[in-house]
Amino acid sequence: MSWFQRKDKGIHTPTADKKELPDGLWFKTPSGKIIHMRELKNNAYVCPDDDYHVRIGSEEYFEILFDDNKFTELDTHLSSADPLKFKDTKEYPRRIKESQDKSGLKDAVRSAYGKINGEDIVIACMDFKFIGGSMGSVVGEKLARAIDHALQNKKPLMIISKSGGARMMEAGFSLMQMAKTSAKLALLSEAKVPYISLLTDPTTGGVTASYAMLGDFNIAEPGALIGFAGPRVIRETIGKDLPKGFQSSEFVLEHGFLDFIVDRRNLKNKVHTLIKMLK
Repeated sequence: MSWFQRKDKGIHTPTADKKELPDGLWFKTPSGKIIHMRELKNNAYVCPDDDYHVRIGSEEYFEILFDDNKFTELDTHLSSADPLKFKDTKEYPRRIKESQDKSGLKDAVRSAYGKINGEDIVIACMDFKFIGGSMGSVVGEKLARAIDHALQNKKPLMIISKSGGARMMEAGFSLMQMAKTSAKLALLSEAKVPYISLLTDPTTGGVTASYAMLGDFNIAEPGALIGFAGPRVIRETIGKDLPKGFQSSEFVLEHGFLDFIVDRRNLKNKVHTLIKMLK
């Protein structure tokens, strides 16, 4: 679920309706297919009957991508402050603490370095279960430091985006992370260090408007929601029905904003091929 809830009846959003990785022994896809969690894990969390990509987090992506699941995590101590003394239904520090306790994460992104098929790589992966994967000051700082590590050590960088956009509880501070990360990536580009951006479900808001779309290769998983504003907001703004599949990764690819779509089961080999190509 995203970090907000709609109280009006009859309103559903793709981010709320998307199936999360379950805690039980069995998983049921939206099409009704049932699969054992062990089989799902062995298949890179993709249902073999209908190729449905279950939404996963950094722990699962690191397991899939890093050789033997061996990596060194960066900047594990960083945690959000409360510069605006923000309060909505609860005080911001309390919301952060509850999200940390529930998710086991410090914030909405983890970064680490290791190897992928023997090649060095730095990976930063967002987690939607931490306040909807929202981009705040910690997300921007951890990404900036991951980019610095890649730049200093001449290691390829991969950012896996999964976000509802900027974090409203930090207001302008969160929006500044768009410029901050974009400027850092410009330095990476000047140094000719490869950067691969993977867009997963969902990638929206300020994340889409900054680092998610700045890769040497911008790739996505099948069926991912990709856009700036959500479909419901756009529909209500323009007062018209949207094309079928609007803002799906397939639609975005067709209109030239992606390089290709990759099945998660082939992701590691594809990323390795891209790294070798860019090097």
